[in-house]
Amino acid sequence: MQLVRDIYTVKGAAGRPVISFEFFPPKTEEGERNLLERAIPALLETRPDYCSVTYGAGGSTRDKTLMIVDRIQQQHGLTAVAHLTCVCATQGEIRNLLGQIRALGVKNVLALRGDPPGGGEFRVTAGGFEFSSQLVRFIREQGNFCIGVAGFPEGHIACKEGKHVDWVHLKEKVEAGADFVITQLFFDNADFYAFREEMTRKHGLKVPLVPGIIPIASGAQIKRFTALCGARIPEPLAAKLEELGDNDGATAEFGIEYATRQCQELLRAGAPGIHFYTLNKATAAVRILRNLGLA
Repeated sequence: MQLVRDIYTVKGAAGRPVISFEFFPPKTEEGERNLLERAIPALLETRPDYCSVTYGAGGSTRDKTLMIVDRIQQQHGLTAVAHLTCVCATQGEIRNLLGQIRALGVKNVLALRGDPPGGGEFRVTAGGFEFSSQLVRFIREQGNFCIGVAGFPEGHIACKEGKHVDWVHLKEKVEAGADFVITQLFFDNADFYAFREEMTRKHGLKVPLVPGIIPIASGAQIKRFTALCGARIPEPLAAKLEELGDNDGATAEFGIEYATRQCQELLRAGAPGIHFYTLNKATAAVRILRNLGLA
């Protein structure tokens, strides 16, 4: 399997965007079948470059995360990225987990501080890590993994000092050894451009800064998501969602149009690719990529 940093280097030199998808481990057997037998095969028809699989709060989905990552690489031959977090894990446990990841032939990880189970404030596990930069440095010491991290164009919701302080923390993660950055979802491209400008010009980052895009499927759903992660819904978008109300079919159609325009503008402005938060569904991402001429 390829290293994700090499994928960005090769495709960037060729002037082609990198397309990637994110999945989460389902909670039910039916959800697992839908992901593995329907969504992933449908998305693979678009010929993506890699995918990532999330790691539940407190490591609650660790085994399923590794199973899905292994299935994607072994069955479909697609490079996969395993998420891992600092939550409820000691250094020794993370070292063992990295050994399992390596044994599966997985070379790419996304290092996150992570969310505590049940919500609430993050608490450091005794013998563990407080910051994702510490986790990145630890992974770098364990061998030749390619390491991705999260970036927040509007600032991390837990960083009370504001986005500019949060962006300094991102610089620290890259200095600790991160190879690429995937952003939190956002709906105003101006936020991404301001983030990229400061990270590259002021902080000197040279690693890929990859915009994370979520196609809106439901007004109520996206309001819950943004409340949890602190992303902003711009006024014109909020007004349109209010107009569409509970009509999820019309909202999903509008979501595809909106995300298509977002991606077109981002790619024209030099984004190295697009990372889609799929919510384990294929239709929206496939249609967006077709609209972009990238499927």
